[in-house]
Amino acid sequence: MQNVVLALVLFICFITDLRERRIYNLVLLPALIFGLIYNIFIGGWAGLGQSLLGLLVGLGVLIIPFALGGMGAGDVKLLAVIGAIKGPVFVLYTTVGMGLTGGVIGLVILAYKGQLWHTITSFLRGFWLMLITRFKVISFDFDHEKTMFPYGVAIVAGALGAMWWMR
Repeated sequence: MQNVVLALVLFICFITDLRERRIYNLVLLPALIFGLIYNIFIGGWAGLGQSLLGLLVGLGVLIIPFALGGMGAGDVKLLAVIGAIKGPVFVLYTTVGMGLTGGVIGLVILAYKGQLWHTITSFLRGFWLMLITRFKVISFDFDHEKTMFPYGVAIVAGALGAMWWMR
């Protein structure tokens, strides 16, 4: 039952994030309530503790990128809900898959926009400068233009990967 609800939430969030760049509370709130109640039913107070810990881990992973403006609130809440449904270990596996998927998507976007080589060389120059100055000078000459994409897609891919890995 847990996997069915999670799969349904992931599917809806994938579609809405791609089409509208939004992840709706109308989907997340019932999923959160389900996760908490389901885990209480299955594991009692310990189940509730695991659910709450998963929620906090999911929230904690993305709260800093959100605070810095690099992530939407829906993405943060989606990962927190995934943690509430499946627990802290699952959300950590999801985070690894999400990071890998997001990195690949980012590289594809940079390549498509013709900015991949410039970005790589800017990073290498900045890293070299840090090394030769013993971390006294940190300068990465990146363009300040943000390239945003619906990160819920990467979160969904990470969760599906975690579901496959932990089966």
